[in-house]
Amino acid sequence: MNTQKWHAHATELSATAARRAAVLIGCTALVLAVTGTTAQAQAQSREPGRQTLAAGDGWASDGTGTTGGSAAKAAQVHTVTTWAEFRAALAADGSAPKIIKVKGTIDANADGCDSFAAPGYDFDRYLADYDPAVWGYDQVVSGEQEDLRAASAANQDTAMKAYVPSNTTIIGVGRDAGIKGASLQIKDVDNVIVRNLAFESPLDCFPQWDPTDGDTGNWNSEYDSAVVYGATHVWLDHNTFTDGDHPDSSLPTYYGRIYEQHDGELDIVKGADYVTASWNVFADHDKTILIGNSDSAATAAVDRGHLKVTLHHNLFTGLVERAPRVRFGQVDSYNNHFVADATYAYSFGIGMESQLVAEHNAFTLPDGVTAGKILKKWKEAPLTAADNYVNGVRTDLIAVHNAEIPAETLQSGAGWTPVLRTKVDTPRAVPGIVDHRAGAGKIC
Repeated sequence: MNTQKWHAHATELSATAARRAAVLIGCTALVLAVTGTTAQAQAQSREPGRQTLAAGDGWASDGTGTTGGSAAKAAQVHTVTTWAEFRAALAADGSAPKIIKVKGTIDANADGCDSFAAPGYDFDRYLADYDPAVWGYDQVVSGEQEDLRAASAANQDTAMKAYVPSNTTIIGVGRDAGIKGASLQIKDVDNVIVRNLAFESPLDCFPQWDPTDGDTGNWNSEYDSAVVYGATHVWLDHNTFTDGDHPDSSLPTYYGRIYEQHDGELDIVKGADYVTASWNVFADHDKTILIGNSDSAATAAVDRGHLKVTLHHNLFTGLVERAPRVRFGQVDSYNNHFVADATYAYSFGIGMESQLVAEHNAFTLPDGVTAGKILKKWKEAPLTAADNYVNGVRTDLIAVHNAEIPAETLQSGAGWTPVLRTKVDTPRAVPGIVDHRAGAGKIC
């Protein structure tokens, strides 16, 4: 069965399941952080800002669970419509429970990149100074324009990062709430919920040229839409992550290399733990999700025993790679739908000491893209990959990978069995369920 027929067939078969999922999964997988009468509980359950992660729903439900700002008092419930209001609400009242409701789309870069530029920075001069024909490829760039570029980048960094405190819920209002040009920093805190937001990947206004990166140099950029850094008990639910109006295809080329202005959509790094990402859409991006950011000994000392992450009922579509790339962590990926196009490189990156369990997922691959590409071996690390379907056919991802790429043989058996799952859907139904229910604007 070809890709188009399979996708249509899966959607038709899953229409009833999708409607059932809207009720049974999208709504009942939520619990309340507050107690009271049945009437009070029913009223609270209709307020998305007070909803919390269900018991047993992925790693973020482990231990103390994830309740975010659900216990916020009325004075700690903020509705924001601008970037300044959003950052002020985050800073208010320390780590006391708070709910921040985002109304409409707020833009951290509304004044444009020039507003961050340090006096004297001139991009045309930068290009002239560090042209490989002049500078070569043997040493990193330095000098006045590189210093001014770094100062400009520091200005942007200060302006476009928002730091989320513990015990916070950030939730979009309605179907059209979002954040663009920003990087949400969930750093060294506990108990955070982010829901119902459309994130447009921030553009790095001042990428650095590194002539020593590879044989012909590279442009390197900063900023992810969201970073979970050393944080615990984080639930990311029903969000949409895209490059929006600035896809990589729209970026110019300098020195024969794409002027890369995007980094990742979501990074989970530096000992972060107990994270659940559910019912999100990750679309049209290159390096998508990184779990564990380095193989170094220093990073290993921080990350070993941490990076416990669950990914379920997410739609990954039009991506190149890293959905996710994993180091060290016990990562449970189930009931996700992966839709590839001609730019596809791989979905799961198997990195140092990773313990990935990838089960009950559905993959829709176009003609010319084989199932052997779904897994990418970076380091020796066994994984579990069972009951996955590719274009409607149950497929042993490890066996197919090993047959197609024998030089990168993968071993089976992650060494642990996930138990923190709510309802597990049959992979045949996943495309219909996930495609209908995932993303911003679709919470109950």
